[in-house]
Amino acid sequence: MKATLKSPILAAAITAATLFSFNSYSQETKSSTTQMSAEQRAKSDEEQQKKAAEWVASLNLKDAAKEKRVQEVIATHLKTVRDWHNEHHFSTVPAGINPATGNKLSDLDRQVIANSAMPKTVHENLMSGLRKDLTEEQVEAILDKYTIGKVAFTMNGYKSIVPNLTAEEEVTILKYLKQAREQAVDYKNMNQISAIFEIYKTKSEQYLNANGRNWKQMYKDYINAVKARKAAEAAQKKQ
Repeated sequence: MKATLKSPILAAAITAATLFSFNSYSQETKSSTTQMSAEQRAKSDEEQQKKAAEWVASLNLKDAAKEKRVQEVIATHLKTVRDWHNEHHFSTVPAGINPATGNKLSDLDRQVIANSAMPKTVHENLMSGLRKDLTEEQVEAILDKYTIGKVAFTMNGYKSIVPNLTAEEEVTILKYLKQAREQAVDYKNMNQISAIFEIYKTKSEQYLNANGRNWKQMYKDYINAVKARKAAEAAQKKQ
């Protein structure tokens, strides 16, 4: 039998509760937006310009006009990512679960989701702007600046953990890590950048498992070897 609301008071109470919940969520998201004063924005803009200038200087382009164009492309992107992040607090994404795992979304998960909704033209403008004046190798060098060299660092980790890493395995994992790097440049801080890399590290480990490797066992063996080496070094120092 279908239930009906017989009491006007009960109906009004439920309506009020619903509106209160919605209004509370709206107020939370509105109040959570990071507001920058004119002075703060000017200082932040200056920092982004300085960062862009340092990154471009590291390329040693020896072409002032080219340097200026590339610097502006990077600075514009950095400021756009900052503004999107500040204007889309994690609370703008309703709390819920990750449908792939069933785990509750963390604040970091929600922030990554919020930032991932940034218009794709922001990324396209960065990449096309860089490629107008830079070689592909130079473009990769700039992307490494955004992500503090996480591709090389993570690749070295795989080389240490996976015994006799094959050329094919290395090419495949490197491809995943470069995908992570390009996607990660659109995120505000290292916590978010690391979260993007985790997606592609999982893909890499699934790839290894699917091709006859046992990632968990390899990682366990690596950790045990590191512990054993440290214990041996400590014992040697005591002698």
